[in-house]
Amino acid sequence: MNIVNATDWGIYPDHDITEKLFELIEALKNISEEKTVCFSEGTYFIDSEKCKKHMLFITNTVGDNEFSKNETPHLNAVPFYFNGINHLVFDGNNSIFVINGKVTNIAMESCCDITLKNMEIRHSHPDMHELRVARKKLFNVEFDIDKDSVYEVKENRLYFRGADYYCAADENALNAHWIGLMRRKTPHMLKRVSHPLIGCTGVTDLKNGRVRAKYFNTCRFKMGDCFYLFDVRRQFAGIFVNRCKNIRLDNIKQRFNYSLALVAQDSENVSLVNSAFAPEENAPRKMASVADFIQICMCRGSVFIDNNRFDGAGDDCLNVHGIHFKITEKKENRITIRFMHPQSHGFNPLRAGDTIAFINPKTLLETARTVIINTELIGEYEIRLTLDSGEQAAVGDVIEDISACPNVTFSNNVLNRIITRGLLLTTRGRVLVENNQFISTTMSSILLSDGAKSWYESGMCRDVTISNNTIEYCGQTPILIKPENNVHFAAVHKNIRIIGNTFKKYKGFCIKAKSSDNIEIKNNRFKSHKIIKHKNCRNISVQQ
Repeated sequence: MNIVNATDWGIYPDHDITEKLFELIEALKNISEEKTVCFSEGTYFIDSEKCKKHMLFITNTVGDNEFSKNETPHLNAVPFYFNGINHLVFDGNNSIFVINGKVTNIAMESCCDITLKNMEIRHSHPDMHELRVARKKLFNVEFDIDKDSVYEVKENRLYFRGADYYCAADENALNAHWIGLMRRKTPHMLKRVSHPLIGCTGVTDLKNGRVRAKYFNTCRFKMGDCFYLFDVRRQFAGIFVNRCKNIRLDNIKQRFNYSLALVAQDSENVSLVNSAFAPEENAPRKMASVADFIQICMCRGSVFIDNNRFDGAGDDCLNVHGIHFKITEKKENRITIRFMHPQSHGFNPLRAGDTIAFINPKTLLETARTVIINTELIGEYEIRLTLDSGEQAAVGDVIEDISACPNVTFSNNVLNRIITRGLLLTTRGRVLVENNQFISTTMSSILLSDGAKSWYESGMCRDVTISNNTIEYCGQTPILIKPENNVHFAAVHKNIRIIGNTFKKYKGFCIKAKSSDNIEIKNNRFKSHKIIKHKNCRNISVQQ
């Protein structure tokens, strides 16, 4: 075992470590055996302008059409970049790493057997700003701006600035419907609303962090409302794991993320334990990410998420899915397939030897299976496959790689202030959701989906257990089983067990299901007799 002390590389608390951190991580490539990197406990500073930049095609992030003219698509500054490194324990020793500027915090590519632990990541003056309603009158509203934001008022408009951004607060306001709102009477809830400066006719700086905005009508505002303004583009990730194996994140705290907090893509055996994706206590904002907390795409083996705290997500807490690639061309045993969503492209998760299923996009059912002989990425959007047999392939259908369907364990976690769904699960692997506390999700706490339109996220669920969870304030329907099939021919999802859960504070049916078979509902505690509403389902058992 090799012990590498960060101080030996000139990395000390209370200093800018950006360039020396790069030198340290590069040196790890030359140590093939097991190694542990140890930091002295303290606070370290990182400057995004000094970070090396890498081309990262991260699923479910910003599309090519969302970049500005002066930006290079998919080029990310990354302070912690691990590439081709194996057998590593990277121990922050409970240190705090403060990043100035927009980055992907940590990226791991083509790595094996890596543990990252005992690290807290914060951002100085991030591009998310809280406007709290401090006073309301007939034609104006006074907002208190969080103390972490740097602002100015110029020509009756409010502007925010940071290390690498300067923008008007009301820029593209009419199209911004992703704004977060937390109300004083329901501080455990976040929801999406229209931009608070829509209809504003001018802004005056009252100094000391307070501004006055003029309106013709202020009825939509309430005292104590907290609006969260941010760039909705998913340009970065907190932690990006790409084509890796045996990755463990232990006691990792991420206080803010410019996009998704954790993306695991085309990887095998990923664990997140004892961690927190949440603002620090008494933080000037209550959101910790602009988008999902965790995105698991085309992974294998196991995904293990245990004993974590998730608070303040701008989208889903967890989304586990594959990709429905559309067949665009067929020639004998060769087919060309295409990424269909603009925010997912540029990587090839399909491997020789994988089994794929041909899927009818209307029914979402298999028509046949075959094995991949060879796979080749063509440009950023298309993949060419050589198959054992292409006889059943049809142009216009989609495929699902059923070798890339991980088993998922989500246990002993606390979810709060999730702005959409708690868990979105579409995998054929074994799924266990157990002993979690769902405090507040605007939409369903758990959604079993599957679709070959819009997001093109696959696939069918075959073994799901949801047990011993407490679920409250989780949308009108706490558990939603809803594949996006247009035609029902047979069940898309099967073998779903909902056992021993406590459901509180919901309005409609507790469970809704369509096109699913073998649903067991047993020993749960409901607030009403409206337990399940279903369509095109068979073999539903309800025991109380």
